[in-house]
Amino acid sequence: METRKVQLSGGTTFTVSLPKSWATEQNISSGSVLYLHPEDDGTLLVEARTQQTDEECWKRLDVSGYDTEMFVETVKSMYLIGVDELVLVDRNGYTQDRFETATSLTSGLSGLEILEASDTKLVFKNLIDPTSISVHKSVTRMKLIVLAMYRDAVQAVVDPDRSLATQVIQRDSEADKLFYLVTRQFQRALDDLQTVEKLETNRSELYEYYHTARQFERVGDHATRMARLVAERGDDLEGIDTEEFARLADNSRRIVDRAADAVLTDVDRTTAFSVLSDATALSDAVAELDRELYDREDADGAYVVGLLLDSVRRTAGYGRNVAEVGVQGSMRKQVDSFDGR
Repeated sequence: METRKVQLSGGTTFTVSLPKSWATEQNISSGSVLYLHPEDDGTLLVEARTQQTDEECWKRLDVSGYDTEMFVETVKSMYLIGVDELVLVDRNGYTQDRFETATSLTSGLSGLEILEASDTKLVFKNLIDPTSISVHKSVTRMKLIVLAMYRDAVQAVVDPDRSLATQVIQRDSEADKLFYLVTRQFQRALDDLQTVEKLETNRSELYEYYHTARQFERVGDHATRMARLVAERGDDLEGIDTEEFARLADNSRRIVDRAADAVLTDVDRTTAFSVLSDATALSDAVAELDRELYDREDADGAYVVGLLLDSVRRTAGYGRNVAEVGVQGSMRKQVDSFDGR
């Protein structure tokens, strides 16, 4: 870290010198234009560029010899880090299976389309303007989706209902799609300060939204996990008393719901504190019920219920993680508003 003394120039303007080494690295000279980004926390960010260059938003890669997993991860990763146009060249030629894989990828990543396809080249293009997306609304919608998935998964366990379980499994891709979109916005904002301003948020809030979305994605995964247990091992649940499981699962869902309010709304932070306490109590209750399973004669049923209880406990833990972010955000706002008196 370097320090600079503020000077008064012309009686009306404050000036401060730039570190020469940094200015040289950024090709800054007399007459160069810099872009200043004042932050609410008193930080002033200095940027030598206004936005990502076309070269940075466009990438060309040779994927000759890539297997399917490598191909999928390449496309997904480029999308998540904010690349707008991706050209993938395969000198060996694309197979029909690879074309189908590429098409499937576009259905799971918001805004991604295939603009050009030939025997040796695929061109992916993101058609969504990043500044037209509300990260707050995306995370809020994600919350509604995963909580509905979780509620239906629990109901599928209680009934048990394989048809409802299958519906839950099918909705998991919708939650993932929103999470990828939020991740892309977050990654772009890390590299481009203009994106943060256009999203009408700040870096701290954007991190909170991303972290919250990550927890929601995990809740959705566990709703899917429970649904798969019903679909694949529903017979093992017959004769099992699921009343206590349903009660704990419903409490777990409410923990996530209330924790989300601590981040996405203006509720008092006492809500977040109460979530932390409730999550601890639920974890203890799940552990006690899990110990009782060892006394059951039906080993297969007890095993499946144990897996279901693990998902309930983990879901409450994700709610705890969200609540902790809510507390931190509330404390940060209090510190930012402190006037020093």
